[in-house]
Amino acid sequence: MRSTAGERLAGAAYALGWAAVRWVPERPALAVFRLIADVAWRRRGKGVRQLEANLARVVGPDADGNGLRRLSRAVMRSYSRYWLEVFRLPAMGSERILSGMRIQGVEDVFANLRAGRGVVLALPHMGNYDHAGAWIVLSGAPFTTVVQRLRPESLFDRFVAFRESLGMEVIALTGGERDVFGQLARRLRSGGLVCLVADRDITASGVEVEFFGEPARMPAGPALLAMQTGAALMPVTLWYEGDCWGVRVHEEVPVPAEGDRKQKVAAVTQALARVFEAGIAEHPQNWHMLQRLWLADLDERVPKGAGAAE
Repeated sequence: MRSTAGERLAGAAYALGWAAVRWVPERPALAVFRLIADVAWRRRGKGVRQLEANLARVVGPDADGNGLRRLSRAVMRSYSRYWLEVFRLPAMGSERILSGMRIQGVEDVFANLRAGRGVVLALPHMGNYDHAGAWIVLSGAPFTTVVQRLRPESLFDRFVAFRESLGMEVIALTGGERDVFGQLARRLRSGGLVCLVADRDITASGVEVEFFGEPARMPAGPALLAMQTGAALMPVTLWYEGDCWGVRVHEEVPVPAEGDRKQKVAAVTQALARVFEAGIAEHPQNWHMLQRLWLADLDERVPKGAGAAE
């Protein structure tokens, strides 16, 4: 399928970002990206409107309109910082990547890996997971991850090359020659590390969970991998701490001893959602969810255009 003019323009913009932004001094670049975020926030496009609908569930009914608007602006600024760092990360240098990380609970990850047990790290769209990935690779734990196939193909290829340059093994979610789940399971059975973003189901076949008091769907992959391989499933939440990066690796989510396969997957995915809830509620300004997530928003009765492409 041929790319549209808009897709080609997006691909060119990302290519320019990776080629040029890394050479701009950090402070001026951050100011420019923050300005871009503020302009997008003031325009109140589809993504910003959906972001505010999502945040309203997080902060609850007591949030006033002005408070919600301030929070959505903070999220847009955080999201723009993420993109700035994506463009700069290949040239950031290992010392900065390692020294700027403020991480809790990672000792259990390394303990499992040393014992030959695979680990699945499941995380939401928070903070800068690419920086966290670069940190864990530099700390001696290369890992495998899955990426959604993007259009145009040149943009997808750039994302794969970017993450591979950081030391990650990248598998395309669709369009590959081999079974994605099987590849991940083999990595885990051999005592490897798999990292998956797991707060949004893009297949329409995920597990229904209660999330901030409403039904939503999340991918079943992390739970299934833990069940079938015996790997430790550990949720991760991420945020920004000033100029640094905050990460918490939470305790392992156990697979229940009772119940059939479907019941176990549902229980594990719901437990994962509960951990994500707590982390997002603690750092809502760093949850970059500009897409529809809850079933109420995904319903066909929602006006066309209520969501946004990532």
